Amino acid sequence: MGIFCKIAAMLGFGSTDKNEQESSPAEPEGKAAESEQQSQQKTETVKPMVSSIKKYVLIGAGPASVRAAETLRKADGKCIITMIGLEKEVPYSRMALPYYLSGMIEDTGTHLRKTDNHFESLNIVHIHAKVEKVEPKQQQVTLENGDVFEYDKLMIATGSRPANSPFPGADNDGVVNCWTLEDGRKIINSIKPGSKVALLGAGFVASIIIEPLIKRGADLTVMMGRTGQMVSRMMDETAGGMIKTWCESKGVTTILPSSIKSIEAGPALKRDDDSLTEFDLIIVATGVYSNIEFLEGTGIKTDAGVLVNAALRTNVRHIYAAGDVAQGVDFSTGSKAVHAIQPTAVDHGRIAAVNMMGGNSTYKGSLSMNVLDTAGLISTSFGSWGGVDGGETATLVDMDNFKYVRLNFKGDKLVGAITVGRTDYIGVMRGLIQSEVPLGEWKEKLIEDPTLLMNAYLAQSLDVARAS
Repeated sequence: MGIFCKIAAMLGFGSTDKNEQESSPAEPEGKAAESEQQSQQKTETVKPMVSSIKKYVLIGAGPASVRAAETLRKADGKCIITMIGLEKEVPYSRMALPYYLSGMIEDTGTHLRKTDNHFESLNIVHIHAKVEKVEPKQQQVTLENGDVFEYDKLMIATGSRPANSPFPGADNDGVVNCWTLEDGRKIINSIKPGSKVALLGAGFVASIIIEPLIKRGADLTVMMGRTGQMVSRMMDETAGGMIKTWCESKGVTTILPSSIKSIEAGPALKRDDDSLTEFDLIIVATGVYSNIEFLEGTGIKTDAGVLVNAALRTNVRHIYAAGDVAQGVDFSTGSKAVHAIQPTAVDHGRIAAVNMMGGNSTYKGSLSMNVLDTAGLISTSFGSWGGVDGGETATLVDMDNFKYVRLNFKGDKLVGAITVGRTDYIGVMRGLIQSEVPLGEWKEKLIEDPTLLMNAYLAQSLDVARAS
């Protein structure tokens, strides 16, 4: 888990100290020249002054909203900032949940800002409530309790929620999700050494909590994905199979979803032969969905998430979206995609805030980027990790030592990559993919020997520097 912390920091997970390269926000739009208008009045009637103090409402209290709120306050000391979050928690990082589950940190260690009263000191109002509806024409947000907040600009950053269990019976006692800090508390309070735990799911969330569960002494059974492999949405079959074998070598039992009929009281899993396998705890981690249902009827266009342009604006005036709920440009494909990773959320929050103030900042697009620590085995995938039509692929496989490298090329550019058991190439792969540097003769060298990545990166970086 320690090496994972270092990798996460290197890739920007949880970082909020990025340099703001955008131009300063323009003067708030719509500001009237009040004194000039009043001097031209021919009657004694004086029109009421229109307040120049802007009202910003941020729905959601995760990394995107926190960064947006801080960006707004830094540029405008007088604006009114209201951040509305559903959970009754101080804003925290879901990326830190595995460290909390493993006992490496307390629940306070997950908090995005460590200073007491951080938001109060910045005069950022943080409300714990559920948003009932958004009314774009009236430019207001209504909470479940009836409270109404008017806005000049609105940012939707409601994130995601766990998918429902694919099996009936998930409402039984002893069945939990692993998505919120409160879920983490329930899991910690339920597991003792020797506890029998079933983890339903083998995606990103499931894979990164396997190690904490093992560390707590759980007798762990993991249900594979529908494809029968692990992390099939971010790794190829070779990588997924290697991760599965690694987990089994650590004492984890793996089962297929086809072997399960339902979740029963106990809790227990009813198997395909109608037998019952009892557990002390069943954790459901079968995926997530963007929180967009409350936007129905608003006119805001949605798909898998809220559709946004390069400025993170929606199709509705004065409304923006950021983070896990925003469906924006994918760096690799150019199509619209939701990228539920913290670095993207932080970037979104900053850029949306700049544009909400009248600035002109654009988002180049999110690079698909995954770093997993599964029971101590580090795996990564970047960009078009599955390859592209007409492209070429180079692989290096060492099954016995759980090491794997896959490089995908389009022309002489690296466009995607996968690694298992290798941490030395992570920054290099990301850099080559995002910079779109032509590799020239180094492409053929990498196809012959993918371990020359660092050499290729340094050589091409020097060439680019000399050319400039």
